Amino acid sequence: MPDHPHEATVEVRVGDRLVGPGHPCVVIAEIGVNHNGSLATARALVAAAKSAGADYAKFQTFRADHLVTRGAAKAPYQRRQDGGTETQYDMLKRLELRRGDFAELKRFCGEQGIGFLSTPYGEEDAALLDELGVDAIKVPSALIVEPAFLRTLAAYGRPLILSTGMAALSDVRRAVETVCETGNTQIIVLQCTTDYPTAPEDANVRVVRTLAETLGVPVGFSDHTRSMAAAIAAVALGASVIEKHLTLDKRMEGPDHAASAEPQEFSALVGAVRETELALGRPDKQPTASEHTNARSMRRSIVTSRSISVGETVQPDMIAFKRPGTGIPPRNLPEVVGARARVEIPADALIEWWMLDRTGNRRAPGV
Repeated sequence: MPDHPHEATVEVRVGDRLVGPGHPCVVIAEIGVNHNGSLATARALVAAAKSAGADYAKFQTFRADHLVTRGAAKAPYQRRQDGGTETQYDMLKRLELRRGDFAELKRFCGEQGIGFLSTPYGEEDAALLDELGVDAIKVPSALIVEPAFLRTLAAYGRPLILSTGMAALSDVRRAVETVCETGNTQIIVLQCTTDYPTAPEDANVRVVRTLAETLGVPVGFSDHTRSMAAAIAAVALGASVIEKHLTLDKRMEGPDHAASAEPQEFSALVGAVRETELALGRPDKQPTASEHTNARSMRRSIVTSRSISVGETVQPDMIAFKRPGTGIPPRNLPEVVGARARVEIPADALIEWWMLDRTGNRRAPGV
């Protein structure tokens, strides 16, 4: 098998944005089910996401009747809310939005000036999102191991964003291969840990670089930790997408609120992401414009340690190195020692080339 499972797509167009190395990081506010089934709360979360600086507000599109059996138990993290007294079906039924709500939310996102995304959990859900004209389709971690579903999503010809929680690298490679076999190579892969909240030691942010090097596609990070440290580390490692849950209040009832950022925290995260992008700068090591200016004051020049008479040969004990750095740099010491003074050079003065006669310069021993 080749190093990459397909010809690498180093950047992907999502809406009017290019996603990949060298382009601004796309920040997704994962609203998910934090609306608690309320369209009004969903709208408030969209407004909060826009205000916080997110590029996209993302939801989850599902029908509980199609997603889970009536008796399915909750996942451990979901049971922390109520001790497991309700089934997963009861919880999801409470949290689902009506089909028409998604058209309204997409319209509202457009009105607010923020992109709309959602994660489908079935073929009918995907068809709805395609009909709405989403910029990309987000594939949930749990379903990237289902080839038939991946092929269905890929066939829409839209970019796919694959979360990789619960998956090994081999699972991710197979998922990417499955999508590419359909002819759709518009793929973004997100490192993700499926636990809410995720302990910092389980975030495995270094996988961002592993995925990029292995798959040759734009890579990002879906963050379920309680802080912004993991997300910032991901940006530093090359993440092109950052996704984090957004809630109006962490104390609200629901499975994901505790692992979510409140609006003020989300805004701080976006600010930190943008500052990190600026701080990363360029890979080549060159002085900045400000450093060029500061070097004139901070670096040293060759100066006289005592006065030097006209015609006197410069000796090592006649000179010192002092700021500012506007004169002859210390690296040119061999060309200064042994030269003769053309003019009287006072003590504690910068030596300049016009002051010296370097004809027949004989360098002092050891210089």
